[in-house]
Amino acid sequence: MTEARGAGAADAEARDPGLQPERTRLAWRRTTLSWTVVAVLAVKLALHDETTPRGLAALALSVLVWIGFLAVAHRRIHSLSTARPRSLSHRGALLAAGCTIALAVFGAALIW
Repeated sequence: MTEARGAGAADAEARDPGLQPERTRLAWRRTTLSWTVVAVLAVKLALHDETTPRGLAALALSVLVWIGFLAVAHRRIHSLSTARPRSLSHRGALLAAGCTIALAVFGAALIW
């Protein structure tokens, strides 16, 4: 029974993650592309309509949030290209979620 545990532990360490890191990397790339489209549409909305100070502030904050999200995504994509990718840190996950919420709030401020 001890040998079975030892063999299972060795198999777990030698496990090949397969294409899962590649799929995750591609998902992060799709997400950054979506964010870029949203940022471009926000710029178009802010510049096409009447430009108000509130709209410009929301646009500037949206661009800052977009850059922050790109930084998080770039670090994650880079970490997935290694032989043994690490899991996403709690800090990175909270930052990505916070950027998403902030972009939604600033986008709503642009529309109103």
